[in-house]
Amino acid sequence: MNKKTTTKNKNKDNNSGKRSYTGKLEVSRGGMGFVVVEGQAKDIIVKRDNMGTALNGDLVTVEVKGFSDNNSRQEGRIINVVRRKQSEFSGRLQVHEHFAFLIPDSDRMPVDIYIPLHLLNGAKQGDRAMAKVVDWTGKAKNPVGEITSVLTEESINEIAMQSILTENGFPLTFPPEVLADAAKYSDTIDAVEVSKRRDMRGTLTMTIDPVDAKDFDDAISFKALEDGLYEVGVHIADVAHFIKAGSALDNEAYNRATSVYLPDRVLPMLPERLSNELCSLRPHEDKYTFSAIFIVDKQGKVKESWLGKTLIHSDRRFSYEDVQEMIEGADGDHKEQLMVLNGMAQSLRAERFRKGAINFSSQEVRFKLDEHGKPIGIVIKESKAAHQLIEEFMLLANRTVAEYVSKVKFKDADVPFPYRVHDDPDPEKLKVFAMFAARFGVKFDISNPEKIAKSFNDMLETVKGKPEQHVLEQLGIRTMSKAIYTTNNVGHYGLGFEDYCHFTSPIRRYPDVLVHRILHECLENDIHPIKDLETRCGHCSDQERRAMDCERSANKYKQVEFMQDYVGEDFEAVVSGVTSFGFWAETVAHKCEGMVSVHDLSSIDDFTFVESEYALIGRNTGLRFAMGDNVMVRVLSANLEKRQIDFGIMEMIGKPRPKPQAKRNSNDKGKPHAAKSAHKGGAGYKKKKRK
Repeated sequence: MNKKTTTKNKNKDNNSGKRSYTGKLEVSRGGMGFVVVEGQAKDIIVKRDNMGTALNGDLVTVEVKGFSDNNSRQEGRIINVVRRKQSEFSGRLQVHEHFAFLIPDSDRMPVDIYIPLHLLNGAKQGDRAMAKVVDWTGKAKNPVGEITSVLTEESINEIAMQSILTENGFPLTFPPEVLADAAKYSDTIDAVEVSKRRDMRGTLTMTIDPVDAKDFDDAISFKALEDGLYEVGVHIADVAHFIKAGSALDNEAYNRATSVYLPDRVLPMLPERLSNELCSLRPHEDKYTFSAIFIVDKQGKVKESWLGKTLIHSDRRFSYEDVQEMIEGADGDHKEQLMVLNGMAQSLRAERFRKGAINFSSQEVRFKLDEHGKPIGIVIKESKAAHQLIEEFMLLANRTVAEYVSKVKFKDADVPFPYRVHDDPDPEKLKVFAMFAARFGVKFDISNPEKIAKSFNDMLETVKGKPEQHVLEQLGIRTMSKAIYTTNNVGHYGLGFEDYCHFTSPIRRYPDVLVHRILHECLENDIHPIKDLETRCGHCSDQERRAMDCERSANKYKQVEFMQDYVGEDFEAVVSGVTSFGFWAETVAHKCEGMVSVHDLSSIDDFTFVESEYALIGRNTGLRFAMGDNVMVRVLSANLEKRQIDFGIMEMIGKPRPKPQAKRNSNDKGKPHAAKSAHKGGAGYKKKKRK
């Protein structure tokens, strides 16, 4: 399962005889650039004067011209921008008599954007606005831009969410040629196309999705057979039928590679014509699908499987809540069939964990928003049986497709295929975690991957419902490698699968589209290997990380916005992260995370970060602030521009507080300290009422 191969990175000699590489540019806040080249032990340094028009996050070609001043790294200059990460920026507008400039908000954007007056589009001096770069030649000091939107008091949330997306390189709109490409497809079912597919319209078919879902990637069909067997179909929107390889629509979908989910919106990978209409498996409509159909017994044990293109008709759209209510005893449509499917799913789930999958619980915190996008409360969503019903059949389909393709040969070689892989845990992180878990009486066997997985599952079962459950789960997840897309099939450690891919969500993930294309070629025995597939896999993995960064930033923005109403108030919290400059704590009531800095702890003691214990420990008092500790914190500030919440420590719940140090740093003279206010209230401190 864990065989490794090494991918060599491409580099070449240019006409000058110097070496050049392709990699991603990362620009520090100080303006120094570093080109990260896959396979290179050290990044290539690029000084500001040698960056040309390249910006943070761009894919660039860098020419090596020698070594840096201390001779430790190669130094180079950027000779080409292969692909831009970001083309839209937010900032403040300065309008002069004959021209204007947008002063970008981001400190990673080193130059202002020149705006010709005819491209102001109604924006005025001092406006906060969004600008799109429309031209930037190598000789120009500043890019030329056009104002695309102006920030008003009513649109603060809108511009914040747009800025998060554009900072991470996701375009806000689709180019006209892409929309035209999407519009040309008919919404009628073609008789010739139907003749090429397995017609499943007579079989009971259902979708189960979130209550607010607009695009439906997948559906489940169910039919009872003789001898106690059942036919269960996993039907996936046939997006590849509409997106032709190399088309404008395909290129745009590849560049985005994923939909992005923010608290108040979805930025789709595909235009709405496809994502919400043609491809979406809406009820009471005939739809083209790509399916994995299984003959199974009542325990979900697969007797036969079939892969191929189909035509379905969804009879009923369920929400997860609808199905969960039936699982818990309520009556409803098709309850008998859903109960059989639920039993199968739970059997499949138990078998996965028996074979080595790791059972991390799933809890999702979502904000309730008003009509202006302002957070007014939270909703905690947990993985229940209804979610697991869909999850297990999607996992079964993904694994079945990957297993099939892994056995297909093309000219005596494996077919290049975008596997979804998850490597073994990092050994060093695992050692630190095992030492920490031992404090809670948890023993870890880290002698091999199988015993590590068993130790995790034993731990999760042991601490279930205990105060330390959340911290051990979170720290355990952090020891894990990140799942990626690659043609190098090393298996999926977390799921316990030797072969795995993403087949089930092509409306929102581009790798699934590639999987559909390659699978169809394998089934038709008409294989045309994608030569640059590993590069495409890398791009999709990068875009997935950027989408996750967007989601984290947007959720943090909403947390800060929410906590602005609570500045000066005190809350019970749990230490959720520790570093040398302080610790993070998450409020129990609202699941909002803020920072307590070591500066604010300095009146109590001088604290040292002990990584092996995930703790800050006082040098003189021995006081510890460790992951999972319960604390009382005061909200000191909530800064939307920085997306940052600052807490002050009030008390450690259940632990005596040592007296503050007698001596204070002279640099801190006159500054307030959390410890002072903490002693005012002590253990019996009452929370302030909201005004």
